[in-house]
Amino acid sequence: MTLWTAAAIAAATGGTASQDFAVTGVAFDSREVGPDDLFVALTGETTDGHRFLDQAFAQGAAGAIVSQDTTHPHVRVADTFAALEDLARAARARVAGRVIGVTGSVGKTSTKEALFAALDRSPAKRAHRSVKSYNNHTGVPLSLSRMPADSDYAVLEMGMNHAGELAHLTTLVRPHVALITAIAPAHTEFFPDEGAIADAKGEIFQGLEPGGVAIVPFDSPHRDRLIAAARPYAARIVTFGIREGADVHPIEMAAAPSGGTFVTARVGTREVSVTVAQPGAHWVSNALAVLAVADAVDADLALAGLALAELGGLPGRGAQIAITPAGGGAATLIDESYNANPASMRATLAVLAQMPGRHVAILGEMRELGEASPAYHADLAVPVIDARVETAVLVGEAMRDLARALEGRIEFVHVPDAAAALDKARAVIRPGDAVLVKGSNGVGLARLVAGLAGGKT
Repeated sequence: MTLWTAAAIAAATGGTASQDFAVTGVAFDSREVGPDDLFVALTGETTDGHRFLDQAFAQGAAGAIVSQDTTHPHVRVADTFAALEDLARAARARVAGRVIGVTGSVGKTSTKEALFAALDRSPAKRAHRSVKSYNNHTGVPLSLSRMPADSDYAVLEMGMNHAGELAHLTTLVRPHVALITAIAPAHTEFFPDEGAIADAKGEIFQGLEPGGVAIVPFDSPHRDRLIAAARPYAARIVTFGIREGADVHPIEMAAAPSGGTFVTARVGTREVSVTVAQPGAHWVSNALAVLAVADAVDADLALAGLALAELGGLPGRGAQIAITPAGGGAATLIDESYNANPASMRATLAVLAQMPGRHVAILGEMRELGEASPAYHADLAVPVIDARVETAVLVGEAMRDLARALEGRIEFVHVPDAAAALDKARAVIRPGDAVLVKGSNGVGLARLVAGLAGGKT
């Protein structure tokens, strides 16, 4: 199905088309270009997408957005990044469906995926979402530009690490529903305190369409601050949370045989019973947020519940992988390698605590925490002990503070990087173990996961 024609791209960007062409997808990373894609040749501080035009077309690109001369089919513009944003605005303008914006310190990608599954479940509806974690100044316009014109729902993730970033992104997305999953210490290097993080996340409400709905975490200590941020822009404010008093909250909860949670929830004036496939209290919170959004866009709550029951673990965000230790047998690896902050570390250690077998934790340092970093790392000692971790591999310089706090309490090794951690992990993992792998993305623990799972490192 055609996503954009050369004429439509030129009209959206104010550019000039070299010839007619049609594309079915959009990419700005030449390595991700597929047949009939549009390649946007972005120019950055360290690289220039124009250098990869030949590669993109060799991989099947049908056209490109460029600001330099080329013989390939193209639309010529003055600034390719500005053109990508213009294409995003045009994509948003032509969609009549309901658009949902998702942000938060933790859980935004997982919740975005769960929301997509819930909204895409209906055979009569078509849903679109951000792929991967494309949630920054380039990822959001890319995700919008990929949005088909006939989308009934679009779930778009928005991230930030500085004040003012979401204020701009939300003007591109223009959500009908804006969700904040949670507020927690993340990117604290760039903020004076957690309240400032809440203020920055609250910028998402500024882009709400008339009649829009703001969805706020009831259990957050910053709930009232977020409600105040939403009030000037939202026609309706909905809260979700574990505690009674939230508009969407559990009436009953029980452990499910699969390891997840069976929840009967109050959603407005209705009761809905769902099984949350993924383990952990944080996933119950994510599921309540999904139900709140589904209700806000008048989606089928029963189908949303089915989607939550069938949702598998995401790579880097909770997927459970069977691995073979060096001595044979089998162990279970919980892949939380994509990212980490103090709140998500505690949540996933709590999941590990419920797993059978001996517990091993491979924990990478948490980055962008600023001056409070030593305390945040040392404070992980209690949740590590509570998770009944018998041996740990601590990765990265910042983990020295956790190492000091754990001295004499459990067995551990402290290594400088993921490569060294892989060797240590192979040495300590035994058959029957439950192994948690979690750390900031820059630590590179995804390569360790691949190595333990038998893939390339």
